[in-house]
Formats: sequence, structure tokens, C-alpha cells
Amino acid sequence: MFAAAMLARLCYGLLGLPLLLAVREGTGSYATAGAATGLFGLVAAVLGPVRARLVERHHAALMLLAVCYALLLAALAAACAARVPALLTVSLAVLAGACSPPVGPLMRTLWGKLTTDEAQHQCALSLDTAAESTVFALGPVLGGLLVAASSAPAVLTVCAALVITGFGLLATGLRRTPESVRVGSPAARPRSPLRAAGFTPLLLLTLAVALVLSLFEVAVLAAWGTLVAGVLTTLFSVGGVLGGLVYGRRRWRGTLVRRPLVLAASSTVCYALPAVVYSAPAAGIALLLAGACTDVLLITAYQRIDRLVPEGSRTEAGAWINTAYNLGAAMGTAVGGVLVDRSGPPAAFAVAAGLLGVCTLICAPLTLRRHTMDAAGDPALTQPEPMAAPPGPA
Repeated sequence: MFAAAMLARLCYGLLGLPLLLAVREGTGSYATAGAATGLFGLVAAVLGPVRARLVERHHAALMLLAVCYALLLAALAAACAARVPALLTVSLAVLAGACSPPVGPLMRTLWGKLTTDEAQHQCALSLDTAAESTVFALGPVLGGLLVAASSAPAVLTVCAALVITGFGLLATGLRRTPESVRVGSPAARPRSPLRAAGFTPLLLLTLAVALVLSLFEVAVLAAWGTLVAGVLTTLFSVGGVLGGLVYGRRRWRGTLVRRPLVLAASSTVCYALPAVVYSAPAAGIALLLAGACTDVLLITAYQRIDRLVPEGSRTEAGAWINTAYNLGAAMGTAVGGVLVDRSGPPAAFAVAAGLLGVCTLICAPLTLRRHTMDAAGDPALTQPEPMAAPPGPA
């Protein structure tokens, strides 16, 4: 199932550039292409929890969404190749975004059922996050190469084939798992994860780290140009993969509830570095270390879901984490553009660190107070998590 999920994720990693270029080729307008791509991403992010809830409660919905998504991508590719009216092309892109099936949230819920203890769960989530980061780092490069070798509409068709293959294999694997491992229940009607105590501060931290990253990347681009920015922003992905793998190799002292706060505070320090030492190397170090902190923060968020959210809502909760991250990234790009235009890159670096620091301070009392209230009813929660022998490499 992990291999099938990676194949399904590859479609999402490949899609961005071919989608933009295909719509540009079909409509003759970068403005229309940008609007179609932006609406595709916005609809996919906003409706992510709805699709995850649907799949968690009705298992057959996964393949139904995958088929609809693949058909819409293929129809979009044909529309771009035939140069149909722009309104139809944009509408197909929006519909495709609305049907994109969940893979990351679903797989992370499965890890919670497949693993036998907390050490193995942490190792599995670390592997999953590092692999996903690798796919999304290499996907745009592979997508660009495929477009250069063929055409953007042809690559959209390849993405449609990957969807059918990857999600088909994943659905087959899910049907073959024991009943105790399957995600959700068709008869279950659990509450929304947004009502789970302590989940909202976790979403706010996720949104904040994504917002600050996008803001920071815009400032890097404005400060040192496209070539340097491309190299520096790649360091974020490298740091994320390395950080995730290191985190998964051992158990860490202290309670899990404090880790997202510590990691957000550490990212704040990283992002402040180029505001103090204004240079490209300082920005590169900041992105490398912040990438490690951010990916580990996401891993701890997924770990926290299994403790905060009841079974039957965890796939939806994971989708809310993804939605918060994607919305934060979109907001950060917009805020970064305004800041760079009005105040310049150094000020944008300072604002990025300040925003994340303020958000961490806001979330800290909300998170720790809730934890203290829960621990009052369960004294075991106040004790540090037991140390265990390090599992094998993630």
C-alpha cells in the first residue's frame, strides 16, 4: 500500500507545471493559466476534508473519486490540445480540483492501524513524510523534463494514468486488509475533528509555518534573483527529508504535546537569521534548518491526531492539516509580495520570523492549558514518554 500511495502521490508532484503550461497552450494566456491553476489548488485544498470524510465513511468513494479525477484530467488535456474556449478549460480544471482523491491523510491513518507501538508509528510517519517531501521536490523537475520531451497536455494524460494505477492498487490493497486495519466505517457518524480539544491550535501552527515559508521564499526571490532562489528553496526540501529521517530513527524525551511548539519556536529562530545577517548563505542555512523543523512539526501533528481525534475522523483530521498548510502557503505568497514591494526583503525576513513567533506564543497557552486539563484526569499524561530502543532506519 505504501508503494501504491507513492505512485498516487507522484501524480500530484508532477501536476503543477504541466497544468499551468497546458492551459497556457490551450488558451494563449498566462493570466488564464494562472487563474485556472490557482482555482484548481484552492478548490482541492478547501474541499480536502470533505473528500477525506467521504472516503473514511464510504470506502468505495476512493476509487470513484480517482476515476472522476483521471477522466477530468484527460478531458482537460484534450480541451487544451483542441484549444476550446477558456471558460470550459477553467471549469474542467476547477472540477478536477474538486475531485482529487486523498492519499496522504488516508495513508497516515493507515499507519496508525498498521503499526504496533508509538516507536514504530513515529518511524512510519517519518518515512511517509520524508518520502512525500521527496516526491514533491522531484516532481516539478520530472514534470518539466516530460513537458520538454513531449507536450504539456500529454503529461496531463500521464498524470491521469498514474491516478488510475496508483489509486487502483491502493484500493485493492485496502480491500485485502483485515477488518481491524480498515479506515473508518460506513456506519460511523463521528463528530468533526474541528471539535476535538487541542486540534485548532495545531491547525493554526500548521497554517503559520506554511505562510511564513511562502513569505520567506518570496523575499529570497526578490533579494537574490531566480537562480539563487531556486537553489536556496531546494535546501528547504533537503532539510525536510533529512529532518524527517533523523526524527524517525529514535525516541525523543518530553511529552509529544510540546514538540510542535518547540519546533515552531526553533523555526522562528531560523527565519530570523537572514534578518540579522543579510546574505544568501544565511538564508540558505535558515531554509535548511527550517525545512527540518517544519517536516518534523508535521510529523508530530500527525502523531497528535491519533491522540486528539477519535477513530473514524482521523483521515478527515489529516486532510484539515493539509488544507491549513496549503491555505497558509497561498496567504504567505500574497503577503510576501506586498511586503517586498513596500518594505524590501530585509523587512520581509523580519516580519516572517515575527509572525511565526507571535503565532507560537498564541498557541502555547491554548495547547498547554488543554494538556494540563486532560492530564489532571490522567496522571500518566504528565510523565515524559518512555525511552525505547531506536527502531531501524526510517
